[in-house]
Amino acid sequence: MKVSIFDVAKKSGLSVVTVSRVLNNSSSVRHHNREKVLKAMKELDYHPNASARSLARGKTGIIGLTLTTLHDSFLDAVVKEINDRLAEQGYFLALSISTGYEDTFHRSLFQEDRVDGVILLSPVDEDDYVMELKKKKIPFVMIDNSRRSSSVTSIIVDNFKGGYDATKHLIELGHTEIAHIGGPDPFLSSRERERGYLLALEEAGLQPFGIERGTFEISSGYAIAKRWIQSGNLPSAIFASDDYMAIGVINACMIEGVRVPDDLSIIGFDDQNLATEMHPKLTTIRQPSDKIGAAGVELLLAAINDPGKRNVTFQIEPELIIRETTARKT
Repeated sequence: MKVSIFDVAKKSGLSVVTVSRVLNNSSSVRHHNREKVLKAMKELDYHPNASARSLARGKTGIIGLTLTTLHDSFLDAVVKEINDRLAEQGYFLALSISTGYEDTFHRSLFQEDRVDGVILLSPVDEDDYVMELKKKKIPFVMIDNSRRSSSVTSIIVDNFKGGYDATKHLIELGHTEIAHIGGPDPFLSSRERERGYLLALEEAGLQPFGIERGTFEISSGYAIAKRWIQSGNLPSAIFASDDYMAIGVINACMIEGVRVPDDLSIIGFDDQNLATEMHPKLTTIRQPSDKIGAAGVELLLAAINDPGKRNVTFQIEPELIIRETTARKT
């Protein structure tokens, strides 16, 4: 027999009205009552009828998400968390994978009456997105946007702290010649990681060994490291602005006979799946994908339920993960 909303109410010990409010993500439900309803739904394997709920609310029951690639295990993990959290609330996730604003808005679902809200994940052309979404009055949140703005709701990782902690770790291991491979300059994350790197060096009375601009790809880390090695001008440690570039550095070292971490310490950023699958395992700065995805859903649903809600910037702390690619300078 199909489980109904009345079964959920009986199981949770609450009224049908309360269960309905939880299903519609109403802010008037007390936290412990919401947890009772969600627990009852899980135990009964109850899935609300999305179509009926959408008609009742005058909503589509669909959330749009745009990103530039799926070839990134960190972004994949954020998307999965977002999808799981939305499913708990009876929403479906529609993905748009594109390189910029024009492609997304003219060939996707992100139009009036097609989605209830939009999540922009590491957007390119973010000003165009913001202008169009505001014009169409579509609630949205931005994750890993390129600059801070009080006019939008956004979620960012404290990339400055991540860059500082990565460099500080290398300094504490006795390294004084520390280079940085940064990401593309348009990204706020790239600029903030580099700023953290520079402050950690300044506090230690050290000068940057060198700063190169990469592309968040293995090939760019490989090319930069190979130039340093072949010129005979290799630092004792490198902070790469993402794991892929750090892996590229390690690949170049393997081919050129440079030992990691004996001859060169390397630290990345993100904690991609590859970080623990390679040898030596990569020391890195972890971005908590679960917290990022959960915060994105929470803030977007709040904006959908209360369009007049004030914009906020939610900042999440990264974590230093020490593995095998960094060692004390000998």
